[in-house]
Amino acid sequence: MDTVPRIRAARWADKDPVAALIADALHPSPLAAWLVPDPAQRRRILADVLAIWVEHAMFFGDIYLTDDLTAATVGFHRYRPIPPPANYPIRLTDAAGPHADRFDILDQTLSLRRPTEPHYHLAFLAIQPKAQRTGRGTAMLAHHRNRIDRVDLPSWTDTTTAAQNLYARHGYTPRPTITLPDGPTIHPMRRNPDPGNDAWPLNTTRPTTTSHQQDIAI
Repeated sequence: MDTVPRIRAARWADKDPVAALIADALHPSPLAAWLVPDPAQRRRILADVLAIWVEHAMFFGDIYLTDDLTAATVGFHRYRPIPPPANYPIRLTDAAGPHADRFDILDQTLSLRRPTEPHYHLAFLAIQPKAQRTGRGTAMLAHHRNRIDRVDLPSWTDTTTAAQNLYARHGYTPRPTITLPDGPTIHPMRRNPDPGNDAWPLNTTRPTTTSHQQDIAI
């Protein structure tokens, strides 16, 4: 059993630290290597591109994180169509340089598979590599699940092979996989709301204690 730090809503000042956290979690994955083949540039480019999407979630979604900045969820309220990030093509080119086309392919491919009905889009669940298998992924998903059930909406995510089991334990079911051109496989997953879930989100005023079984995400 591990004690998970308090979970709270992100503030504007958390934007860059959250982007850096997601970049650190994503960096070792085959998806990151496909997006940015050059390992010397990978971490920086990931963080710069992710900062665009984290900022976008501040306006069109929500971000929750642990007080110690070792775990975070980033999601979008797709209850109605939302615009792309402001000046996205220019900002993406500035952030990713010659790798921008890979990010474009990923964005377009995932968008085509996303539901058209109102839903919550869990874009990222990121755990610092050093904090994996400490119950943080389980705690973040439990917090997320209880919030979403309160608004009675399905939730959608696109995840890596390594994180599938974690999402499945929280009610997500696999949808047809996506294989990127000469790249890794992405696993879309959907969770329908549980009308019988009367739990409120975990008490965010104090740390929580949770077990950890294959507690790895992104």
